[in-house]
Formats: sequence, structure tokens, C-alpha cells
Amino acid sequence: MPPRKNNSALICVPLRLPFAVAVLAALNSSTLSAQSPGLPPLPDSAGWGVHVLAVARDPQGSIWVGTYGKGIYRLPLGAETWQSIHHDTTSPSISWDFVHALAFGSRGEIWYGTVGNGWGLSTDGGSSWKNWTFKELGPQWQYVAPSGIVVRGDTTVIATADGLQVTLDNGGKWTALSDAVGPPARGPADTVFSILASEYVRRAAADRRGWTVATLRGNQRLRREATGWKGEKIAAAAFAPANALLIGRQLIRGTQCGLRPVADTLPCLRQAAPAADAPKTPLTIWFRRPIAPTDNSFIDQTYRYGSTMGGNFQQHQGVEFNNPDGTPVYAIASGRVVYAGPAEQGALTVTIRHDTTVSARGKRYRLYSSYYHNSALVAKLGKRVTRGSLIARVGNTGRATNDHLHLEISASTTDSIGAIVDSTQRFPPHTTNPELWIEPLTGTGIIAGQVLDGAGSPISQARVYGIVKPEPAETPFSFAETYGDKAHPHPLYGEHFAVSDVPPGTYVLGTEIEGKKIFRTVMVEPGKLSWVVFKP
Repeated sequence: MPPRKNNSALICVPLRLPFAVAVLAALNSSTLSAQSPGLPPLPDSAGWGVHVLAVARDPQGSIWVGTYGKGIYRLPLGAETWQSIHHDTTSPSISWDFVHALAFGSRGEIWYGTVGNGWGLSTDGGSSWKNWTFKELGPQWQYVAPSGIVVRGDTTVIATADGLQVTLDNGGKWTALSDAVGPPARGPADTVFSILASEYVRRAAADRRGWTVATLRGNQRLRREATGWKGEKIAAAAFAPANALLIGRQLIRGTQCGLRPVADTLPCLRQAAPAADAPKTPLTIWFRRPIAPTDNSFIDQTYRYGSTMGGNFQQHQGVEFNNPDGTPVYAIASGRVVYAGPAEQGALTVTIRHDTTVSARGKRYRLYSSYYHNSALVAKLGKRVTRGSLIARVGNTGRATNDHLHLEISASTTDSIGAIVDSTQRFPPHTTNPELWIEPLTGTGIIAGQVLDGAGSPISQARVYGIVKPEPAETPFSFAETYGDKAHPHPLYGEHFAVSDVPPGTYVLGTEIEGKKIFRTVMVEPGKLSWVVFKP
């Protein structure tokens, strides 16, 4: 993962738009599905909708909305416009604009949690914030689960991909609840209880007998006793609907295009559009996934190959599989280990030169896979491995802000290992999108394509909207991004973006070219690739 933005100087800024202007903005976006009736539309300057990740109501009746990339919006009781609370760089505010969780305490506490940069607390109505990010948390705890903050009485529980952090005094002291695999995930806590079936927590809630959590290894009920925290397995756990709120008599949910009634299941983009090519069999889906299906084999949806998470990160050279430390990492195909040791910024890394090659335009490409950030290496330099061999274990070594595997696939015309993995190389020159090489999840397909300007040239970091991917909810999907100058297309496709694991169906996709919105209709079929080209 890349280093996070400097959060040392931040501000909370209220934004008030005239109600008529906000309504006009919504009407101009006629391709979007309707906003929730009875609520003013969320401010949307780009016209593609505001992606809502969390929605909650505070004890005073105000509605709070956490979003993908636009921070928090608050609608006070009786107000006609939303107030904006977002990340800034001049005085204390929230630490990050990707807000995944909201919760409120009985003493005026306002908690928020983010996708990738920790959490924070306000005790003055949202005017200022105390934040827990990398400085306080270390290289873990950054990913708060969907609706993953629960407050009851004096106890606040923060559910993350690295376990639970619990405080009884608004963050003065913390207790960590983790699993027994790997080193204890401590973060800001001075006490750790290794009681979770898995530290990868997906949901959390309070019930009459304690706290219930859903983890990668099943459900548990947790209790605080005089001697500490105890846990027991349970068959099922009850959780309130994620990212939903009852407003009047209607259950409202957050979507990629704002707040909508749960009963409204129509897509966000409804524009009639020319059809893209029919789905075809992919050319090079030759490799298995490096993580077993019994662990988290989903690709992190927020930080895909070539993407920047909307301009917030450096261009990405691989894909992520978020998993607890110690999770087994497997070779995606047979080959010889050509690198095993510390790589860029000290990340423990394995690189395999595979037996498979590909030829395109008179050139022969040798294929490599590299596995970064491991806590331990199993594969040995020079040894052959087979498809599915155990080669390493997940960790957070190097420039990482959570436990995860970073996978790169390179297609190179040279045998130079230094061109594939190097301790001083941040942007390897031969990487390609792994989502065009590894098998998509069962029952899903792939969308890939190009975005061209009027002269027929690729448009860098263009956003492609309209793909809907509900899983994994821990890293929500919002839009695809075309590659920048550090990413490289597949030798046979020449694509500008590619997204795998897309549920089958018909999608209207849209992007903006030279100030004009362009749409295409794309059909996705299981196991096939749908090719789409956007141009004026």
C-alpha cells in the first residue's frame, strides 16, 4: 500500500448550498436514478452521483452520511441543505474522505471510521476531531469494517480487518482483541486478548449478552468479564442492515449514486447507450489465485491495478488481497523462484519466473509473478515450485498500512530479474494487470476496454462509472480508472482498464471525454471478457 497523505494539519469546513441549486444539480444529472424522496440531494458537482458508504442518525435527529472520497455530509433536523465535513490540511478535521462507519455516544461523541486510514472522534459536534491513523496505529488497523463502530454505554468497539480495538474512555486507553495467528496486533492498545477466530472482522454489533462479530472464520459472541475479554463461537449473529437507515416509514440505503429506498433496485445509470462487443472467452486466464477460497480471495476493490483511488495514491502496480498476517500464500502457476528476500522498502518478497510465455507483435514475453509484504518466506531461491505450492505467508513488511498480499504480474522481453523486482525500484517497468491473467471468481466475468480522446489517444486516469460489485464490502467498488504512465497494458489486449469478478448482467457504463459524458451498454457473462471502447 502507498504512504497515506499527511494528516498533521486538517480542518472541518461546513458547506452550505442553496436548496434550489442542489435540486438543479440533481435534475441536470438525468442519467442517474432518483434520490431518496423527502431528502435534499447530496451535493454532486461531477454529475455521477455521490457514493454513500454509511448512513446514521445522531441522538438529536441529524442524518449523517459517510461517502467514498467526499468525506461526511450532515443534515441537521429540519435543514434543507447538507453540511460538509471533509479532510483538509490546515487544522484538525477528519483524517480521510473515504468514510465507512458512523456511530454516536450518549455523551455527544461522534465516531467515524475509514477505508484505509483509521478512525476519529469528535466531542464538540463535529467542529474538531481527534484521529487515530498510521502514527497512532502502526501498519495495521487502518481498514474499518462497514458500519464497524458500535457504541454502548461507556464502551466503543472499532471493528477492522486486523481485529477489534475497544475503549472505555473515548480513546484514552485501548484494548485489542485479536487472533492467535502471527504476532499480536497491538496498535495503540496496552492489552491484547487473542480470542478471535480470525482478526479479519467483517461486522460487529451489540446484543443483550455482549458483542457479536462476524469474522473470516465464523461468528462469535464476546463478553467483558472481571478477568478480561472472553469469546465463544455461535452459529449465527444478528446484524442491522448495513449502510441503511429508517427515515419515516421508508428504509433508505446508501448506493453508488446517493441515498435511495431499499426497494429501488434499478441501476444508477439508466441512459440508453450503444452496445459494446459481445462477451468472449478470455485470452490468458491461466493462473490461479494466490489466496485460497477459504481465506479472503477477493481483490481489494479500492486500489486496483493502475488506479490511484481517485488521485489520492500513487499509481498501483499490482492488486491487493487483504488477509490476516500468517495467511498462506500460494504460487499462481509453476515455475522457478528467481527472487526471495527483501525488496522495495524491505518488503519480504518472492518472485517466480513461470514456464508459460506469450507472443505478441513479433515479441516473446516471459511471465513473472511477485508476492510482496509477506511476514515469512517459504519458497527458496532457485527452487522449482508447482501451481498451488505454499511460498509465503501474508504480512505487512515494507511500505504497507495493513496485513495484505500485493501481487504483481510482469510480462517482460528481458530475463533481467532487476527489471522485475528490485530493492530500489518503486515502479517496475513490465507489470501488467493481474485481473487479465488470474481466474475470475466462480460465476463472474471481466470488463476491459479503452478510453480515447478525439485524436484517438488514451486518456490517463479517466473514471469509468456504472460497474456494480457488492463484494467485498470491506473495500467498496466505486469506479474503474484508466492507467497512468506507470502502468502497462496486456500484450494482447492493449487495454486502458480491466476489472474482474463482475457479477453477470447488463450494465450501462459511463465516462467523461473532453467535457462530454459518453455511455456504453455492456453485457457480462460468467467466465467471459466483455470489451468496451469509449470515444467521442
